[in-house]
Amino acid sequence: MSGSSTTRADKALAYFHQGYNCSQSVFTAFSDICRLSEKQALMLSSPLGAGIGRMREVCGAFCGLSLLAGQLYGNTIPSPEEKEKIFALIQHLANAFKQEFGTIYCKELLHLTDEQKNAEGTRPQDRSSAYYAARPCERCVAFCAELGESLLKEYPANLSQSLK
Repeated sequence: MSGSSTTRADKALAYFHQGYNCSQSVFTAFSDICRLSEKQALMLSSPLGAGIGRMREVCGAFCGLSLLAGQLYGNTIPSPEEKEKIFALIQHLANAFKQEFGTIYCKELLHLTDEQKNAEGTRPQDRSSAYYAARPCERCVAFCAELGESLLKEYPANLSQSLK
């Protein structure tokens, strides 16, 4: 975002602090790039938060980043070669995430036991300073938004082609 001091990470964190889930926060910070309205981006990414439907599986912030990568560079031809390109990109992003956080799994990021995970249910917790302090979620959201920004910088030739 040249000429502006607000980064995509800042935007993603602002969404997260408003109460949107991690996936929504990352993906919606790029809604303009994806040519989606804010509402469309929020709805599309909403089921992926909290480790996909609050099941604590793959980190929702990473899922939001994956949606962005797919929107920008996903395959539209069902050939193995085209699928390989997006899979390689996602695996590259996952490796960067794992290097930073040790895992891509929400349950492991939050250090939850199976019993804790199963006892959570589907209702999200209220957000408070204690909520944010006890979790790496803000860092995950910011990191994924930063990776998303790097996608825009590293693959500019692909960007104009992907949105046609």
